Amino acid sequence: MSSRIFQGVILQMKGATKRLFGVTDDQGNVIASSDLSSSAASEAGGELFAADGRTCRVIGSGGRGSYTVFVEGTDEHARSVCILASVALKEAKSGYDDKHDAATFVKNIISDNILPGDVYVRAKELRFAADTPRAVFIVQQSGPADVAVLDYLQNLYPAQDRDFVLSMSETDIAVIRELPPDFDEGELKEMAETMQQSIEKDVGIPCVIGVGSVVTHLRELADRYKEAKTAIEVGKVFDTESTVVCYESLGIGRLIYQLPTTLCEMFLAEVFKKSPIEALDQETLYTINKFFENNLNVSETSRKLFVHRNTLVYRLEKIKKLTGLDLREFDHAIVFKVALMVKRYLDTQSIRY
Repeated sequence: MSSRIFQGVILQMKGATKRLFGVTDDQGNVIASSDLSSSAASEAGGELFAADGRTCRVIGSGGRGSYTVFVEGTDEHARSVCILASVALKEAKSGYDDKHDAATFVKNIISDNILPGDVYVRAKELRFAADTPRAVFIVQQSGPADVAVLDYLQNLYPAQDRDFVLSMSETDIAVIRELPPDFDEGELKEMAETMQQSIEKDVGIPCVIGVGSVVTHLRELADRYKEAKTAIEVGKVFDTESTVVCYESLGIGRLIYQLPTTLCEMFLAEVFKKSPIEALDQETLYTINKFFENNLNVSETSRKLFVHRNTLVYRLEKIKKLTGLDLREFDHAIVFKVALMVKRYLDTQSIRY
């Protein structure tokens, strides 16, 4: 990676001098040059030194992992170019190392690979703001994994000192974005929707984005990352139509998802004592869902179903006889709604395992 950084700087400086110049590694191999066909030998020691008709300067300690800048000639112009080139290349390398270290630091936090007590110390070493508000998104590709999504997001959020795009698995990409102090948490979903639409439009790859709560301190990054992960998993069960799922809006689905399957099975057995939920046919279940969608309003539901009001009342009475629950009563409706969600959760678990 250093060779790419050095080569980029050299190409920008190439027009300022006609002299051949470049960089060698600690083995004397040319890794970047204004003329890639050139070769040079690395010799450690001294600020500036001459070798084979070239002016050289070591970047680093002079041992393993160090680099040597060389410029053709040993005159004053060569010395000036060598000094300027070494400063520019050293700064470029330092900047890359800082960004790389910061990205690794953030990845270690969200992966729980760093002790909480070390977070503040390491952040101070990297001059990394610990208490800046940040948002955590997980972009999960729905189809076959494609590295183009990672490249696209890294280009979309290039400010690597404030925003981080990290590959977490074959399909999951974590996006950590710095937020302004006056940011409204309600805008998180809008940010995620814009990101999701951009990926599908520009890259052509479908994806789902999970959104965690706003981070107020670096120590919270791991928890918020887990929230975004949970949002995606719960969304697959209870909100399959959405491409953006926020942890804060999961509601009761989040609680159900955390329950053991044995407890869920016991709950269903207690609710449907008269007959199991499987006894309800698809038409009946569709009627029930429409009734819930219209806030238990009989008239509005019958209108949406294109049936007479008395027909809907008859269906509700039939459900009451089968299950013992009258959906026109609020308490019964809540129990039935939760039971339907529990059943959906159990169905997805059986498919998964």
